[in-house]
Amino acid sequence: MIFKKKWGEKKPLRRLKEGLAKTRANFIGGIEKVIGGRRKIDEELLEELEEILISADLGIHTVYEILDGLREGAKRDKIRGETEIKNYLKKSILEILNRLDPELNTEISSPFVILVVGVNGSGKTTTIGKLAVKFVNENKKVIIAAGDTFRAAAIEQLEIWGKRAGADVIKSKSGADPSAVIFDGIQAVKARKSDILIADTAGRLHTKTNLMEELKKIKRVMNKGLPGAPHEVMLVLDATTGQNGTSQAEIFNETLSVTGLVLTKLDGTAKGGGIINIVKELGIPVRYIGIGEDIDDLREFNAAQFVDALFEGDN
Repeated sequence: MIFKKKWGEKKPLRRLKEGLAKTRANFIGGIEKVIGGRRKIDEELLEELEEILISADLGIHTVYEILDGLREGAKRDKIRGETEIKNYLKKSILEILNRLDPELNTEISSPFVILVVGVNGSGKTTTIGKLAVKFVNENKKVIIAAGDTFRAAAIEQLEIWGKRAGADVIKSKSGADPSAVIFDGIQAVKARKSDILIADTAGRLHTKTNLMEELKKIKRVMNKGLPGAPHEVMLVLDATTGQNGTSQAEIFNETLSVTGLVLTKLDGTAKGGGIINIVKELGIPVRYIGIGEDIDDLREFNAAQFVDALFEGDN
């Protein structure tokens, strides 16, 4: 059965608020507790705010940038009291997130090739399936290359998603050369005049050099089959891993020059501030965020909506 559910059918801000409930409780709840009606911004308050921001995974350099601005605003007597402090934090975070364009432009190439990478358990295969549904619902012809040949369940999972989405799946037997499978996917997307190829890869530890070298090989093979491919190297990160997610992003980026991120399981963590840190420190845009299990819970990242949901709660 092909999914025809409208992408983003639920009210986006309401659903995003629900998904970010744990992060908001930790982040905004902590800020409100620290400020506690105090009007004076002194070093003691700044130190307490620093601890709250770091605990939400904003990252030390990001936190220092934000607090330096808050300190200067307080000196000029432009920022006073809880409301003004929260408004300043909201504005600062939005400015950081707006530095990069999150939109994935699939029109820059026909066909458009996406290489999806990430460690086991990040939600990579499910993300690929949901993306296939999204693109098919946009009237695009999609092919999925089941390049995770080390895990038979991954191939089967993509076949199920392919049937649901109405996307073709290029596969081989378990244990086959993943580069060969993805090269076949490149040939198929050209021969069938399809619009998008989404290539899966085996979930791998970013600390294993030989596995990362294999990803480099896959990227070279893709470019050989279609010059310029892949057009997007998409890294899927599990938001619940905290600072380890930033470390993963750094190493995958060094290996492959990651061009976009998907942050999954935001509904299961109190540390959703990792998005802000990755955007600032690595300069990689967040394309999509996962805030639940439903088909439309993988959402195109919108900085303004994200910050509103983070700060406003049920207001």
